Amino acid sequence: MHGNAGGTSAKPLAIEARGIVKRFDGFTAVDGIDLAVPEGAIYGILGPNGAGKTTTLRMLLGIIDPDEGVRRVLGHDRPHEVAHTIGYLPEERGLYPAMKAYEAIAFLGALRGLPLKEGRERGKALLEEHGLGYAIDRQIRQLSKGMAQQVQLLGTLVHEPRLVVFDEPFSGLDALNQGKLERMIRGLAEKGTTVIFSTHVIAHAERLCDEVAIIAGGRVPFAGPVDVARDRIRPQVRLETRAQDGQWRQALPADARHEGNFWYFSLPESGIEPLLRALIEGEAGILSLSIERAGLHDAFVAIAGEAAARALAEEKDEVRR
Repeated sequence: MHGNAGGTSAKPLAIEARGIVKRFDGFTAVDGIDLAVPEGAIYGILGPNGAGKTTTLRMLLGIIDPDEGVRRVLGHDRPHEVAHTIGYLPEERGLYPAMKAYEAIAFLGALRGLPLKEGRERGKALLEEHGLGYAIDRQIRQLSKGMAQQVQLLGTLVHEPRLVVFDEPFSGLDALNQGKLERMIRGLAEKGTTVIFSTHVIAHAERLCDEVAIIAGGRVPFAGPVDVARDRIRPQVRLETRAQDGQWRQALPADARHEGNFWYFSLPESGIEPLLRALIEGEAGILSLSIERAGLHDAFVAIAGEAAARALAEEKDEVRR
């Protein structure tokens, strides 16, 4: 087993995967991944492009089959049996340009078994609800890229799925629409819908997710609650002192680094109190002291390695450009 995905939660599982492997022309894209996604959770699959995120999602949805391993989706070994209860937004977006916005939503619902008439009514209601009422009768080709993405997103949800899978849903959205999507994801989870999304932007996963799977090189070195990932790294201390030197410096941990008037280091195993005593007795002159829990980015670096973290950062820069 890779990672600790052996059920971090007592909740029933919406998705379970054990040892799934996928090869393409001799290349192993996914190499024995284990996942356990609790029902009603917001679950992030976090990693750079080429790590195996999209291939993993496609296997979970039954779009492609694993070469090895097993997966269960909403209690079924064959995901197609429950396709009508799943919403899927692929990374490659695509709508028919001549369709009107509400018809495009109805069409996507019909692909999941929703009657067209009901889909059209729900499509109009969803567009109104999300501030896009003015676009109901506009053709997709008349919409901005961001608006077209929102229409496809609503089409993913129109049949009221129990499980929603988004592949890089924040890609191409401006900050305003990213915020809207985050609120929508939280709203789905509040209603009991399970939401899985892949992303290379750690901030989205940190803000939204109950649990994450960190994926690098087709493997999952960690899967579980965000807090557990962050706790892989000791809290970080920032200390500002008036004195630059003295006996008190011997009490600082080995990893302490000095920048200006500040010292940065990991919280010692013994806690902060012995260090505080040494600083006070050694007349270091404490001006400020803060202890911060490690962020998900630091946890990602520790778990997946510097190379994966660099690849993630480069993708983020590409998106900004």
